Amino acid sequence: MSSSAILFTIPPLPTPSINRGTLSFAAAVSDFPPSPDKLAILLDKSNSIHHLLQIHAALLRHGLHHHHILNFKLQRSYSSQGRLDYSLALFNRTLNPNIFFYTSIINAHALHGLSQEALFIYTQMLYEGIQPNEFTFSSILKSCSLEHGKMLHSQVIKLGFDSDLYVKTGLVDVYARGGDVGSARLVFERMPEKSLVSLTTMLTCYAKHGELKEARLLFDGMVKKDVVCWNVMIHGYAQHGMPNEALVLFRRMLAAKARPNEITILAVLSACGQLGALESGRWLHSYVDTNDIQVNVRLATALIDMYSKCGSLEDARLVFDKIYDKDVVAWNSMIIGYALHGFSQEALELFNEMCRIGLRPTDITFIGVLGACGHAGLVEEGWSFFNAMRDEYEIEPKIEHYGCMVNLLGRAGQLEEAYELVKNMKVEPDPILWGAWLGACRLHGNLELGEKIAEYLVSHNLANSGTYILLSNMYAAKGNWEEVARIRTLMKESGVQKEPGCSSIEVNNRVHEFLAGDLKHPKTEEIYQMLEEMNGWHKAHGYTPQTEIVLHDIGDEQKQQSLEVHSEKLALAYGLISTQPGTPIKIVKNLRVCSDCHAATKLISKITGRKIVMRDRNRFHHFVNGSCSCGDYW
Repeated sequence: MSSSAILFTIPPLPTPSINRGTLSFAAAVSDFPPSPDKLAILLDKSNSIHHLLQIHAALLRHGLHHHHILNFKLQRSYSSQGRLDYSLALFNRTLNPNIFFYTSIINAHALHGLSQEALFIYTQMLYEGIQPNEFTFSSILKSCSLEHGKMLHSQVIKLGFDSDLYVKTGLVDVYARGGDVGSARLVFERMPEKSLVSLTTMLTCYAKHGELKEARLLFDGMVKKDVVCWNVMIHGYAQHGMPNEALVLFRRMLAAKARPNEITILAVLSACGQLGALESGRWLHSYVDTNDIQVNVRLATALIDMYSKCGSLEDARLVFDKIYDKDVVAWNSMIIGYALHGFSQEALELFNEMCRIGLRPTDITFIGVLGACGHAGLVEEGWSFFNAMRDEYEIEPKIEHYGCMVNLLGRAGQLEEAYELVKNMKVEPDPILWGAWLGACRLHGNLELGEKIAEYLVSHNLANSGTYILLSNMYAAKGNWEEVARIRTLMKESGVQKEPGCSSIEVNNRVHEFLAGDLKHPKTEEIYQMLEEMNGWHKAHGYTPQTEIVLHDIGDEQKQQSLEVHSEKLALAYGLISTQPGTPIKIVKNLRVCSDCHAATKLISKITGRKIVMRDRNRFHHFVNGSCSCGDYW
């Protein structure tokens, strides 16, 4: 090599441990005179770093350390054993390395995610006057950034490698990883022949960036689909809020006799958790057990998360207790599960137990702990944990932690304390934090402060549908219908649409969704008959509908009719006619459950003797014998 190359010394060689395999290999290496052909065969057969070190020593002893073929094989073998330091040191002591040496060392660094180092070696190669080939490009493209990928693309075109299938696949991957979907699609569409790898790469790029219709068209057009293709599409659906589609596609995958792996299971568990589909989640857990899929900590944590979101803390805790070597992520998942269900004491006890065994909490841990305090109104404890983050654990609070504190203080009526906290934050408030504060203003009837917050959000383009709805509801509660109309008009002019309330229930492995006043379900007639029966139960027990929460300028009778067909009541009615008496009913709602539905569900649980578990946007509610686990604090 020329003097411009960076020289490395070969690291000190450790003394290999002696065993029978090492002795026989050493005997083969020590045969004299050593044959290059024999050493090349031994290099191909070597399966440990000790074997490689012995061959390297033999090369040095017998003056074969400049033999290009042996050096190349040894360098590549060091890389395959994960010893890039040895591989690079050997490379830098190779006289006049050719394109194959450079490509091999670049590929090794790219495979290990060392993109900057790979790019440096590539630049060094160009300075030496060595021209890259198609294998060099497909290697360097594996881990380079979008910016460097564009530069390499121009070199690919200049040197005439833009028609090579592997190089083009690498370019599609670079653009896809960098988020440049348009360029990725352009390169892909110009490929005369599309390999499974290029198809999968492009599929990953549509799915990752939410272009699921285009991704599905590409997926359905693939004649041959491996498990990676299925995983990409299923994960895309789960990641972008289409969990039902993820479950449907998973069933199709099983029907196609494709064998799921851990990545598949993780994506489908996420979909089950989003839907609250407990039956499907349990079936999937059973599938894992019966098909010998190893339940490592990562998979077990996903099971805990799924069971928690599907309303079964008992199953979540069973999985948690079976994990042999729990990491902090597993503890976090269980703590957050308890917090989500409003079992605040259990969440805090688990946090203390985690600390006792020597695990250090993370920022995620404190989101769970502060959330637990918020659901139970534990203001003093919340401040204690919030301060301990910085003072004891040196964790700087993030926007999520401030949001938990604002929610805790706001719900407790400490609006001024929440204001002081927000004013002294080191990070910019986000719409979620503002929404929590605005919600607290609505809860405690502080219209003046609520107006100021809403005006700030609107003027800074931070308002979402929730902002307008909360402010509108505050005016409606005061009977100020003129302001309600103004806010609704402002929503229309801003193009902001209210998110419709939607409730779902899983029966016989199928998820049924309902909107308010829904008439589309095949069993609509039976559902509305059950609603009439439920109304009769309410009247017989002296229940009066909370018509004051209907924030529209209409008569009381119309308000009552509006309350009777809320989406959660439709889901509950379907659950009552579709499941066995005495079995629990589990419902998921996308918005906060209204106070009338909350009170009505408590009464239904007492009348029917059934446990009703409802997950809304904020938390879980466990209705048992006329009471709710939230203590009417939500």
